[in-house]
Amino acid sequence: MLKRTCLVTAAILGLGALANGTFMLVSPAAWYVSVPGVTTTGPFNQHFIRDIGIIFLFLGAAFLAGAARPTFRVMLWGGATLWLTCHALFHFWEVAVGICGPTALIRDFPAVTLPAVLGALLTLWAAVDTRSSRVRAAQIAFAYNRTR
Repeated sequence: MLKRTCLVTAAILGLGALANGTFMLVSPAAWYVSVPGVTTTGPFNQHFIRDIGIIFLFLGAAFLAGAARPTFRVMLWGGATLWLTCHALFHFWEVAVGICGPTALIRDFPAVTLPAVLGALLTLWAAVDTRSSRVRAAQIAFAYNRTR
């Protein structure tokens, strides 16, 4: 049950990141005015929005590929989570230095902090699951070799 929940969560994160990245690339001006709080962070910059859109495409691909490929799951989810965590910490820093008010953290939580937290939990689960799988494989190999 936990494995299924983690894989579904990773797929949702991946599809959400792909959708966001695609929106940013296809229609940066519409993305700029549609996402709450974005207009308060600075003037519209089509190039910058599209650059970040490309990053979101990579994040989405990493979560989806990790869901499909257990061997690379920790690396893919860990890399994506590293960016998401740095992005969330940057938002906290903006509040700490007075660029944004604390309400920005609440407003941004679903799209900024929550994906970082979920990514961290998924990566932790994947690391434990990978280790457990290796231990089970080693135990099976050991038992097999003892009977020979």
